[in-house]
Amino acid sequence: MNKGKIKQVMGPVVDVEFEGELPNIKDALEVTVDGSRLVMEVSQHIGDSSVRCIMLAASEGLCKDMEVTATGDAIRVPVGKKN
Repeated sequence: MNKGKIKQVMGPVVDVEFEGELPNIKDALEVTVDGSRLVMEVSQHIGDSSVRCIMLAASEGLCKDMEVTATGDAIRVPVGKKN
């Protein structure tokens, strides 16, 4: 999986920089804060090495240079009964 680092946090908007290939728009990115997995969605490519994301949870605890993982897939939500 592709790894990046947080460069800026502006409330629910987070800029993430990648050294390699940028994740696609609408892809899910994950970051771990105090043992909890938080998810954000890529909303815009900004420049050649960064993306702008929208957090899907509170952004408290996020800070510059935290490692972010690109899932390579869109956000998924379970639907229906668990078997």
